[in-house]
Amino acid sequence: MDYRDAGVDVVAGRAFVDRIRSAVTATYRPEVLGNLGGFSGLFQLPGGYREPVLVAGTDGVGTKLKLAQACDRHDTVGIDLVAMCVNDVLTAGAEPLFFLDYLATGHLLPEQLAQVVAGIAQGCRQAGCALIGGETAEMPGFYPAGEYDLAGFCVGIVEKSQILDGSQVQVGDIVIGLASQGVHSNGFSLVRKILGEPLTEALPVCPPILGGPSLGEVLLTPTRIYVQPVLAARRSGLDIHAMAHITGGGLPENLPRCLGVGQALRFTHTWPIPPIFDWIAQTGEVPLAAMFETFNMGVGFAVIVPPQQVEPAIQQFQQQQIDAFAIAEVIPGNGELVGLPGIDQSPSP
Repeated sequence: MDYRDAGVDVVAGRAFVDRIRSAVTATYRPEVLGNLGGFSGLFQLPGGYREPVLVAGTDGVGTKLKLAQACDRHDTVGIDLVAMCVNDVLTAGAEPLFFLDYLATGHLLPEQLAQVVAGIAQGCRQAGCALIGGETAEMPGFYPAGEYDLAGFCVGIVEKSQILDGSQVQVGDIVIGLASQGVHSNGFSLVRKILGEPLTEALPVCPPILGGPSLGEVLLTPTRIYVQPVLAARRSGLDIHAMAHITGGGLPENLPRCLGVGQALRFTHTWPIPPIFDWIAQTGEVPLAAMFETFNMGVGFAVIVPPQQVEPAIQQFQQQQIDAFAIAEVIPGNGELVGLPGIDQSPSP
């Protein structure tokens, strides 16, 4: 017997690396050293920093992969993978520099996984970071046929004096919510529970509330990458005091993480909620509180700015084709959320 008899085709693995080479190298920045296929990726720190600080983040796509596999569409989840990492790194004020991926499967299907890597490369191009390496693990007997898992790792850089850590936030500052593209990459265990099994029966359905697209199309819309618009806003002089990536746990869990000590939030405005969330709430009979505690509800990222910069901030992001809304004000407190529908934590009278 040999390795191929055990279910691992090393020849196909080498051919797969060659197949994805052009997509990967298209993401390279000038700081990338070496070539794809080595034991590690090499990246030279860019110049111009007095006290450079590296910022690292890692994440996966979660059970959204089940939907991609049921739809046999694999290009968008690669974008999700990059977005989940680079958006996190961005919240510290960092520019993502390079990215690595880990792709594990029971059996290497070159066409399927080439789509995944093409999506990863597209996400890296959107974020302006280089895809400098990765690992493809073929593990027969560990993953069912046709299934795979993804994880990613990103490193960014920020000037030490420009790090955002919550200490810059002041009472009276305003939270600007940046529109999501839909469900992004969180809450899919609940979504799958609502869809039921087999997924292949529910995903082609086109509910009227969505205006035409199938459930599969809408749910596989990738996580928006906010890196370039936010970095451009900072370079333009916008005084951003803090940022939050709205992922698992929604606004209630993620927004308080970017506040300073002794601060809370009062929600002052509503914003457009994408129809997919209405469909989830109605079909699954999900309470409003559970919706806000599970999903982004239309706000995928948030920046906190001084009151006088609210209008410039909204205009800045709208010029970059991202809808933006003033949604809350920083008030004294201990991380409470006052006035958020279904979650209001105002003290009892």
